[in-house]
Amino acid sequence: MRRLFAALAVLAFASPSAALAASRNIADLPAGAYRLDKKHASITAKVMHLGVSLYTLRFDAFDATFTYDPAHPEAAQVRAKVDTTSLDVGAAYGRRFADDFLEADKFPTMTFVSTAIRPGAEGKAGTMRGDLTLRGVTRPVTFDVTFGGVGKSLIFGTVTGFSATTTIKRSDFGSSAMRAFVGDDVRIEIEAEFDKT
Repeated sequence: MRRLFAALAVLAFASPSAALAASRNIADLPAGAYRLDKKHASITAKVMHLGVSLYTLRFDAFDATFTYDPAHPEAAQVRAKVDTTSLDVGAAYGRRFADDFLEADKFPTMTFVSTAIRPGAEGKAGTMRGDLTLRGVTRPVTFDVTFGGVGKSLIFGTVTGFSATTTIKRSDFGSSAMRAFVGDDVRIEIEAEFDKT
């Protein structure tokens, strides 16, 4: 068994036919259901600190799925959830941020459900509208989404990737803690790789 795995690994890295051959054309994305590869994904948020610099926060626990049909790309459906207690600000008071800004103890889950998707032309950003629920408040948000590509290999199967960004106001979701030190605008940046199920 180990010899077989080693042989497949060699093929994956040495053979052009086994390696990922990515297409940047979203029309090449096969229809079906996809699940997030959490090892190759990230969700970060940037906020203004003291009015002079952007500070980056990161969520460590999240999941997402999406369904897609190339015949009807506008009907794609995305669902995501984030564990707000997993907020990491790289400082000793990180949990305090989660509690003060997100009320993570009371609202441990942030969710997003898409309501409308407009694919972009090849190499261009599209948009994804949906409902974001944070701190028990649901608001419509719009993400700018860039298709990273789709590829296939003997080991990984069909994989695809997207980048998405949006800016929200935390006050719209009832977050007003430390406004003298931390800005209201929050820029959310997502990098996501999905595997076809």
